[in-house]
Order: sequence, then structure tokens, then C-alpha cells
Amino acid sequence: MTDRSSKHYRLGMGRRRAFDEDEVVRAAVGLFGGRAYDGVSVDDLVTHLGVHRNSLYKTFGSKRGLYLAALRRHLGDDVRPLAEALAAAPDAATALRLVTSADLGLLLLAAVERAPADEEVAAEVSAALATLDQAIADALGISPELAAALTAAALGIVLRGNPDGVGTALTRRFDSPD
Repeated sequence: MTDRSSKHYRLGMGRRRAFDEDEVVRAAVGLFGGRAYDGVSVDDLVTHLGVHRNSLYKTFGSKRGLYLAALRRHLGDDVRPLAEALAAAPDAATALRLVTSADLGLLLLAAVERAPADEEVAAEVSAALATLDQAIADALGISPELAAALTAAALGIVLRGNPDGVGTALTRRFDSPD
């Protein structure tokens, strides 16, 4: 290759990605977890994540592609560690406190907003909830159905927006089962 042809070759390769994909996905977890899928526009993503529109589409294919990457990151970084902690919970009150204090915003929003309309999101949410249920069942030695009811109660407390007040009352009941 001559100097000239090598220079042409380097220019034709395209620019290197100017953003860290991992950081973008992590930031997207917070954005989607705070405002939901429909509450975040592509313009919001470009503005808040510092990624050019073309780069976003080239890397993730679509807003949905980034959303799925963010959901999977959330499940791996937030839900999986919660399941591990739940597996070691000594009692139902501890399990309840763990769930109500966890950052599960994106999981909850995905369950109510996207899962009914998107089979792939539904499968991810269902698997995550089943993992939480199984961790509780194993830790407490209870049936999966009862564990699912405890998970549902804990998530309902989070959805009510008052995990401390409602959760404290329910936890007291678990702590003194007379």
C-alpha cells in the first residue's frame, strides 16, 4: 500500500464510537426506571445520555433495543443481587424489607407498562419475578405460591409509594405472629 491508499483506507473505516456503551446502558436504566418507556423520547435519550441519534440507532437498533439492554442490565445488576440476598433471608420480615428497599423501578414499570404489549419484555419480567419468588421460597421453606404472594405484597407496597409506612406495619405482623 502506498501512503495515499493507506490514508484513504483509514478514512473509509468510519469513526470510533465516541461513547461507552456500558455507561449509556447504565444511564438508560435510570432514565427508563424513572420515566418509563413511553415517558422517554429518542430526543430525551440523545440529550440525557450524550449519544448522537445515529450512534444510538447504530448501536442499539432502536429505542426499544436500548430499552431491552437497559432492562436486562437492571435485572442483572439490581434484581439478581436482590434474589441472592433473598435466598439468605432468615424470615419473611427480612425478605419484605429487602424487596421494599431495593431499586426495582424499571422492573415494576416494565411489568405494568411494557410487558402487556411486548412478549420479550413479558418474558424477562416473568423470569425475574419467578427468580425472586424462588429465592424467597427456598430461604423460608415455603411453597412457591406463598412466596409469590409475599413477593406480590412487597412489590405492591413499593407501588403504593409508602414502603416504610405500609411495610413497617406488615413487617411488625411478621415479627410477632400472634
